[in-house]
Amino acid sequence: YAPFAIAATLMVMIYGLGHVSGAHFNPAVTVGIWMRGACENDEVAPYIAAQVIAGAAAALVSANVLFTEADVSTLEMELVPALGAEFLYTFALVFVILNVATSEATAGNGYYGAAIAFVVLAGALTVGGISGGSFNPAVTGALFTSGVIEVTDMWIHLVPQFVAGALAAVTFKSMQ
Repeated sequence: YAPFAIAATLMVMIYGLGHVSGAHFNPAVTVGIWMRGACENDEVAPYIAAQVIAGAAAALVSANVLFTEADVSTLEMELVPALGAEFLYTFALVFVILNVATSEATAGNGYYGAAIAFVVLAGALTVGGISGGSFNPAVTGALFTSGVIEVTDMWIHLVPQFVAGALAAVTFKSMQ
């Protein structure tokens, strides 16, 4: 049930806050949107800082308020499959966001939140067991904060996420 709950929550937060901040909840997305030219230079660092802080706060609330008796186990990852999983679904996520939420061709559409949430749902269902299904550096920080991944394993998420976000922006721009 967790992947569906995560995707549904993401979707309603996108619809609820898209008009406020563009619903930037993901540093890899912020980098992709910035590289695409749809985010000002002076907005990047504050967005990413807020995203990481919010992810850590969410992990702390979850661990200490919502699920105080939960047994959090450490995620066991195989290097190459985890790198691939995080890269492929972060690329898909950023690429979809750039196309449905920043493109003039799809301006004013009402499906952007659902399209974005379904990428996360698809990733969680297909590769969540391989890498934890983060696809978001802020979520990676939350996984670390809650003890699911070790600091020495964070790069397995962060490197492919940021590379995928940048490559999605380059791919999007090359199609324009």
